[in-house]
Amino acid sequence: MKIKKIEVYVIGPEERHYTWSEDIPEVYQTNTIIRIFTDENIIGEAAVWNATYFEYDKYTAESLRHLLPILINKDPIDREAILYDIRPRVFPQPPGAQALIDNGLWDIFGKASNLPIYKLLGGRRDKIKSYASTVMYDTIDEYLQVIEKMKNEGFSAVKFHTWCIPEKDLELAKAARKAFPNMSLMLDAENNYDLENSLRIAKELDKLDFTWFEAPLPDYDFVGYKKITESVGIKVLPSGNWITDLQRFSDALNNKVWSAARTDMAMIGGITNGKKAMDISSINGFDCEIMSWGYTLVSAANLHLMLSSDNCTYYEQPLPYEMFEYGMHDILRTNKDGYMYAPIKPGLGMEVNWELMKKRVIHSFICDENKKIGFVHS
Repeated sequence: MKIKKIEVYVIGPEERHYTWSEDIPEVYQTNTIIRIFTDENIIGEAAVWNATYFEYDKYTAESLRHLLPILINKDPIDREAILYDIRPRVFPQPPGAQALIDNGLWDIFGKASNLPIYKLLGGRRDKIKSYASTVMYDTIDEYLQVIEKMKNEGFSAVKFHTWCIPEKDLELAKAARKAFPNMSLMLDAENNYDLENSLRIAKELDKLDFTWFEAPLPDYDFVGYKKITESVGIKVLPSGNWITDLQRFSDALNNKVWSAARTDMAMIGGITNGKKAMDISSINGFDCEIMSWGYTLVSAANLHLMLSSDNCTYYEQPLPYEMFEYGMHDILRTNKDGYMYAPIKPGLGMEVNWELMKKRVIHSFICDENKKIGFVHS
């Protein structure tokens, strides 16, 4: 099998822009999709999600320009050799660029093998509990209404993206626990607290029996995180957005910086590295809570990682559903029993509605059989 052509599409499908912190502008959530065509009529499709201010992200797509010609006429099943050829050398590159290629190759491998990716990764299970992951709302009452709605839809867990202001966040946490004494609750501070407030809020969330406290500090603040984890019993984990290489990830685990790891296939360079991160976490005795915020193809890749191992406790179901499902025939929604179930189809298992998807293209290009980049428009 040989790769003959590659297409890249940047999709901006949102009708409304949300945020996850009071000091962050409304966010543009980009769906960057790759299509890898082979001479055996198998097409690998994959995507990564990016969040930027004021305009949709094109840098992930553009960073592929110098990588895609390397893939032409390569055997897509020879994935490790391709990843070696495209590895960053003199200068870094966005990890999402490598992830797009890696995941597209996994999709081809799954389709050629007639198996879902999680089974190719050693699939430990075919379902995982879900938590509903909110955007930022204006009032506590809105959060409580969302929790009630999610509870009625079968969820037993909810994670708050909040104002990222310690006192306001704590007020929400107390109100949510009082109203929903039996729900599993998590709080994500989006790397926005200082150490003093991180320690204080961690202790309060511990008393409120929260399931975890996420991203109080930037992920690379190993000293600060270690002080928090050594002070409280609650699970404390990073955002998963900042540590983009396996060596640094391993260093954090070896030094017991967090009480659980967190990463995302796009941030660590794709499914291949994502699986290695989960295995490293398991060897060190840590859970690895994989992100799955983003559009369907993005969430599906992370879901396959979760199902391939047994050291991830929850699937992250992003809200609101419809926005993240744009342009898809297949979607991912949590079942009424509170679980997300494995895709059945081979590869990523998610079919794109290209007639609809192409209506929201804001940038695209193609790498042809002659290794030339062309047909660019914005």
